[in-house]
Amino acid sequence: MSAAPAALADTHCHLMLADFNGDLPLVLGRARQAGVTHLVVPGIDLETSRQAVALAQQHQGMHAAVGIHLHHAATWGDAAGNELRRLAQAAGVVAIGEIGLDYYHDRSSRTDQRRAFEGQLALAAELDLPVIVHNREASADVMAALGAWAAGAGGRVGVLHAFSGDAAAAELAAQAGFYIGLAGPLTYKNGKGLRSLVPAIPRERLLLETDAPYLTPQPHRGERNEPAYVRLVAEEAARVLNISCGDLAGITSRNASSLFGWGHASNDSHVL
Repeated sequence: MSAAPAALADTHCHLMLADFNGDLPLVLGRARQAGVTHLVVPGIDLETSRQAVALAQQHQGMHAAVGIHLHHAATWGDAAGNELRRLAQAAGVVAIGEIGLDYYHDRSSRTDQRRAFEGQLALAAELDLPVIVHNREASADVMAALGAWAAGAGGRVGVLHAFSGDAAAAELAAQAGFYIGLAGPLTYKNGKGLRSLVPAIPRERLLLETDAPYLTPQPHRGERNEPAYVRLVAEEAARVLNISCGDLAGITSRNASSLFGWGHASNDSHVL
């Protein structure tokens, strides 16, 4: 009998989106078969944050993050902040996110993006929760905001999800206590730059994710992404680091546990 696959955590998958309405039980079953024991489901606005919380409370091993994504930054204000504060205190919530800055798509004004980002960083500090941060071509502003915030936040600060920055940004993030999320682009033909900087990132700062339904890894690129495919990211990261996939899974699962506050004992009852 073959050994069970090493336990993995997908630290970023948007399972509350309509892409999964028709077959979520099957998606979760494939994740279990792939050895995925923990999932983090981040909201992107108030409604999807509510849905993420509901999912986390329905499924063992599933955890929610609540936040207003930069594309919805114009909706940030006192009322949104109060509702997010209420949601963040619900059972199953482990982080504030997905938040951040995106100067590539610019779907919200940069002023609104920065206002929403800074407001949610303050909320995370108030509630002593880590943050899940999106950064696309905004590294200078993201790292400036995070560096100042992390210095006063203390404890578990957060993760730069689906990292696409350069070595300097990775080094600054690790020094500030942030984790670096590796996703499907690590497997892409044009991912050489990302692969080259992974060995320089402290292993105790690495996390794995899918960003499902987006950023599908090879060889499934072009299809809907799902949590089971986090094993493909793990296999590529292990190859780059010249370690076994089992060792890589153990390292990143412990890192996820440290950041988000769950246990990874072999008899953990809170698994998918």
